[in-house]
Amino acid sequence: MPVVIDTNILVSSLWSKNGLPAKFMSLVLNGEIVPCYDYRIFQEYKNVLSRPKFGFSKSEVNGLLDWISAIGISIVASPTEEIFTDEADRKFYEVAKSGHALLVTGNTKHFPKSDFVITVNDFFEKYNK
Repeated sequence: MPVVIDTNILVSSLWSKNGLPAKFMSLVLNGEIVPCYDYRIFQEYKNVLSRPKFGFSKSEVNGLLDWISAIGISIVASPTEEIFTDEADRKFYEVAKSGHALLVTGNTKHFPKSDFVITVNDFFEKYNK
């Protein structure tokens, strides 16, 4: 199943190893879910996860990003005309739409209403019973 992973899911999965985001990422690491990304998303992952305030080790960040790069699918996204309250979220939506993937996020309110934009909670309710 192809998915685009919002950065807040990655951060949450590293912060709390027992929460739903960590459970979701274990599906990615086990190959049950295929992450889709583009260069913009990958750069955001790297920048955000490397922030000192999070305290993630460089090896932890690099290991996760190397794995996503190795098993994931790089997508060339088509631009969308949708309106975003935060333009930084546009890339996730465009990649999900172009890659026919689910966009899994901590907050769907940041994105235009769409069937392919879901929370991690919704993911487990709908797709991983």
